[in-house]
Amino acid sequence: MSALSNDNWSRRSIFRAAAGMAAAGTLAACGGNNGRGGGSGSGPQLNQMFHAYGEAGTEQAIKRYAAAYKDASVNTQWITSADFESKLFATLLTKNAPDLFEFHPQIQMVKSGQVADLSDIVNPVKDDFNPADITSHTVDGKIYGVRMIDDPQFFFYRPSLFKKAGVKVPETLDELIEAAAKLTTGKVKGLYVGNDLHAIVNPLIWSAGADTLNAKNEIAYHTPEVVEGLKKMRKLFTSGDLLLGAPTDYWDPSSLVQGLCAIQFCGMWAMPVFQKAFGDDLGIFPFPKTVDSGKQSVYNGGWSMFVNAKGKNVDAAKEYVKWLWIDQKKYQEDWATSYGFHIPPRKSIAATATKLKSGLPAEGVKLFNEFGHFDNIGWTQAMIQASWDVMANCVRKSGDPEKALDECDKTVNRELKKLFG
Repeated sequence: MSALSNDNWSRRSIFRAAAGMAAAGTLAACGGNNGRGGGSGSGPQLNQMFHAYGEAGTEQAIKRYAAAYKDASVNTQWITSADFESKLFATLLTKNAPDLFEFHPQIQMVKSGQVADLSDIVNPVKDDFNPADITSHTVDGKIYGVRMIDDPQFFFYRPSLFKKAGVKVPETLDELIEAAAKLTTGKVKGLYVGNDLHAIVNPLIWSAGADTLNAKNEIAYHTPEVVEGLKKMRKLFTSGDLLLGAPTDYWDPSSLVQGLCAIQFCGMWAMPVFQKAFGDDLGIFPFPKTVDSGKQSVYNGGWSMFVNAKGKNVDAAKEYVKWLWIDQKKYQEDWATSYGFHIPPRKSIAATATKLKSGLPAEGVKLFNEFGHFDNIGWTQAMIQASWDVMANCVRKSGDPEKALDECDKTVNRELKKLFG
């Protein structure tokens, strides 16, 4: 099977976050191929901005939902270039700013007054949402943003290859490293976790029994167990058993599909593509325990809808968000399960989503429920970048993990002081 568009899949990364309002101010406003699709409603004109999903039919679906709304004319900007975040935040500083847009919960957007409080439209159905999705969008008791989809990520593998190599499903990082060695043959590498290793930073922390921040918004990742995990990752990186420099990154299923690796870290969104390629010869497992005292983990990403608090049509935008992402359960299930597999954040929809009821999708839901971790709204882009630097300095390079974490601490503490005093 040919590789899927890397441009499309690239924005799937759930580590994506705002580049920062100040930095965005130096960028040009979004223009050119903006993919506007007009709605058929009367009343105010609303503009919404989406990144280009990799799954076929997604753009048409979003525009179809918009066209069904009668109380406003809703235009869609479908951003097909790889730098959706930069374009979004640059455009938010111009007169062409969208009235509503999809993104991930980030406390900077709340602190800067960029996103509107949506508590009034979410509270009546709050108990129907996954509680973790509410928590990850809440600041000082107010809810900012409505979760549209949850995107768990795990390792995909072919059981037939495991059987042939005499490999069992890894439950520890040591076992994963051993499996990668046994599965590496000729041009096939045992394991792929992305070209820059960013995707596994948080799972490595969680599976060590640690966290990014604790409940008091203090550093929780700098532990002996995380240090041990980083040393193990360095061993894996230098083993020759890890696929490096792949044509597409981890969010695109092509590396496993094309036989470049035997195990690939990827998201549930790609499950239908894997199933088409391998049929029943497909399995999944969570990120294994970094250390024996840790616990397996599943990173849950996803996308949420926000209203631009600085827009001209805040109330009308909120009404549209309520109509589509609160009231229209049929569209919400369609969005979650018809174009790749995602877990609906609404409990009532997840409970009746037929496509997630059996087989591998059901196993994905089970792993999500048992081992899932959600983004912390206080874990800012600067903190994310600092954690990426740790991976670069002591896994991709041979630096000391303790020193790398010390450097990360400086950035994170500076950010925490800025945000929370």
